[in-house]
Amino acid sequence: MKNSAATLALAGLLAFTAAGCAVTREQSTVGQYVDDTTITTRVKTKFAEDSTVSAMAISVETLKGVVQLSGFAKSGAERSKAEELARGTPGVTSVRNDIVLRP
Repeated sequence: MKNSAATLALAGLLAFTAAGCAVTREQSTVGQYVDDTTITTRVKTKFAEDSTVSAMAISVETLKGVVQLSGFAKSGAERSKAEELARGTPGVTSVRNDIVLRP
């Protein structure tokens, strides 16, 4: 129950934060921007629910369905799991995994 509340709070915070961003003329349509924001929120929520992946150490950005992961992972397993979770999210067309392993 506590984990569920934390996940919901994180999803709400991400949605609130993303709503303040503006759509640029070259970026995408408003509809695509909303879709990308939804994808980003879903991926971050999956990270928060997974015990292997640190939702705080890995950034997620989405543009036209392409998810870019960046940040730091403690292990190759965490890096791989983050990519796997992102790829399994509805609406994701591809994933760019730029996560760096912490030495």
